[in-house]
Amino acid sequence: MTPAIFGLSGAALTAEERDFFREADPAGYILFGRNCETREQVRALTDALREIHGRERLFVCIDQEGGRVARLRPPQWAAYPAGAAFDALYRVAPASAIEAARVNAEAMALELSAMGITVDCHPPLDVRQPGAHDVIGDRALGSEPMQVAALGRAILDGLARGGAAGCIKHMPGHGRSSTDTHKEMPTVTASEAELETDLAPFRALAGALVGMTGHLLFTAWDAENPATLSRTVIEEVIRGRIGFDGLLLTDDIDMQALSGSVPERSERAIAAGCDLVLNCWARMEDMTGIASRLPPLTERGHERLDRALADTRVGEDDPRAHDLLAKRDALLAIGEAAA
Repeated sequence: MTPAIFGLSGAALTAEERDFFREADPAGYILFGRNCETREQVRALTDALREIHGRERLFVCIDQEGGRVARLRPPQWAAYPAGAAFDALYRVAPASAIEAARVNAEAMALELSAMGITVDCHPPLDVRQPGAHDVIGDRALGSEPMQVAALGRAILDGLARGGAAGCIKHMPGHGRSSTDTHKEMPTVTASEAELETDLAPFRALAGALVGMTGHLLFTAWDAENPATLSRTVIEEVIRGRIGFDGLLLTDDIDMQALSGSVPERSERAIAAGCDLVLNCWARMEDMTGIASRLPPLTERGHERLDRALADTRVGEDDPRAHDLLAKRDALLAIGEAAA
């Protein structure tokens, strides 16, 4: 099995993709807006991927946080708010915010599982810092670490209840980023003591089944390599100080924060200790390069992958989602009324 998550070029598999995926046997796939036209079409697409591999529990993920990071949007799919909505409610009614985050995530997972999507790259546990770039911005669940952890735990719980696995991101923390990692690599000069704030939510949720790295350079830990490519950060910080032992995938390896060819970056990420490389753009040259350069998924990686997918399920449209969203909206109205 190739230790990679690959993107797809369109709403249906091409013959070239089908043949390549059958031969390369990637660990999973990621969907974007270009792959999602209708509910029926997305389910047919994920069914086609399962047919290639003969695995009912297949890692098929998507970025569905809500707000501006939502690959599935109305009118075909429900609308979900960004993390800032739950942050605002938490300030006036913490218990209500936790419940709102949980039921919102459960409704989201019910929608995803009906389309054969098993993993949501959500929640971001990045602690918002003043003056940082808005690449995180309103996606953040707050600026207080334990609030972020409480809301993040509720999201993971809700996703699991709906049949999907969550993915905590972006380890070891993206809240201090001064730039957009899609375009350039940020350098974080905070001290180790200051970075304890960033680690705290991840440490509180270290039992999560899936996690994602961030492409940031932390001078306190490794002044030469960004977290995704740093054995020091992955082994000593993510696996060590945070205590995360779940399936670790990179953020999109194609981002301009990283240098070198995509296959070269992928090789470095696996060598640094990531379990899987996330490659989103469905460029066949990059995908074949990754498949040719990477070693097979490790035995430990297989165990982590199996554990991540163990409780996921592929279902059908569930009418409970409507009631869950109505409950979410009633709870969020508490915060709006207090504003």
